[in-house]
Amino acid sequence: MNKKHSLVLAMILAASTLAANAQMKHEDTEVYEPVPPVVTPGKVLGDAPSDAIILFDGKNLDQWTQTDHRGEPANWNVADNILTVNKHAGNIETKKSFGSYQLHVEWRIPSNITGSDQARGNSGVFLASLGKGDAGYELQVLDSYKNKTYVNGQAGSIYKQFIPLVNPARPPGEWQTYDVIWTAPSFNEDGTVKTPARATVLFNGVLVQNNVSLLGPTIYVGKPTYENAKHGPAPIKLQAHGDRSEPISYRNIWVREL
Repeated sequence: MNKKHSLVLAMILAASTLAANAQMKHEDTEVYEPVPPVVTPGKVLGDAPSDAIILFDGKNLDQWTQTDHRGEPANWNVADNILTVNKHAGNIETKKSFGSYQLHVEWRIPSNITGSDQARGNSGVFLASLGKGDAGYELQVLDSYKNKTYVNGQAGSIYKQFIPLVNPARPPGEWQTYDVIWTAPSFNEDGTVKTPARATVLFNGVLVQNNVSLLGPTIYVGKPTYENAKHGPAPIKLQAHGDRSEPISYRNIWVREL
């Protein structure tokens, strides 16, 4: 079919649509079912809605376990409604596994932080944990307020994959927020990726990742890939990055399954 014939066909289809619309009533395009379930929002922005799973409310770590010793109690510090990284205990992750979800997490770099570059309050939120250590997909946590580092490793980055659109970081000592929409990847029977993971991230209410398609799980050296990465629902993980993470704090963590 040449361009002239294509244009004629398009004009015919457009005319047919207009003719069909002219015969319709407004009721013909109004949908009443299924009715969306009622969800009560939080009283203020950041509060958990009524259908959220509370992962940390300041009281205990009942929803968490040690990543490298799954089943053992999470051994980070809880005091004054705040969760603080224990650099000697290693990473912690949720006992429950998740597919796609909406996540809210608040974090804080200590006001007296020292160091520079990646050694300035380094932690991470792994949107899906794939086993021991740092296996998974990492959303970077770092002091990025007037702290120069590689831009695909600053706060708000999908670590070593996607640079944040902007840098809305607050100074050390102030609470920061991540709100994440995570779409879990899917895989074919042979282990190849069917649909890649996607992430939208708001950092302190500002969009920094706009529905990006991840290239694979996070790796420190080399290019990410989904090869040998087939998985289903996975825990959410918080990183203890040795001396670099001391003593980052977290609070008000909740998730809504999608």
